[in-house]
Amino acid sequence: MSDTQPTPQPDNAAAQAAPAAGAPEGAAAASAAPDLAAQLAELQAKNAELADLYLRAQADVQNARRRADEEIAKSRKFAVEGFAESLLPVIDSLEAGLAIPNATIEQIREGSEATLRQLKSALERNKVVEVNPTAGTKFDPSQHQAISMVPADQEANTVVSVLQKGYLIAERVLRPALVTVAAPK
Repeated sequence: MSDTQPTPQPDNAAAQAAPAAGAPEGAAAASAAPDLAAQLAELQAKNAELADLYLRAQADVQNARRRADEEIAKSRKFAVEGFAESLLPVIDSLEAGLAIPNATIEQIREGSEATLRQLKSALERNKVVEVNPTAGTKFDPSQHQAISMVPADQEANTVVSVLQKGYLIAERVLRPALVTVAAPK
């Protein structure tokens, strides 16, 4: 037996695969170049399409914003149009009453009451609501303004009398009701 070990022989399959891989690699590189060029052209076309879609979307957003701004401006400009239109019959009634040359006190009173009803109706249609608390109602600082506290036979911090009605517009205080309030005992 000899002390020498056999020298490893190169793996034939690996040795054969290396030269074989080298030849097709050049061919693969040559065929990959047109594939890459086609992919690049396809991606550039997709990029151009997406850029166009982006620009169109930006234009749509700008147009929508411009239209919304115009609508808001029109709304502000003509916000009182409906309110003013509902007051026109009140003006007509007042003018008709003043056109009667020899009206009696009763006629003037009837006309005034009818005109007041028209005015209240016009206000209600436009969400202007009267705040007229009754005596004994709990004082509400969000809708009432206390002018004074007076001694009364009712519970403290309740409305004794209303000096001037208040008004709300769409549940927001336009003018608080001026009231006197019962003083604590």
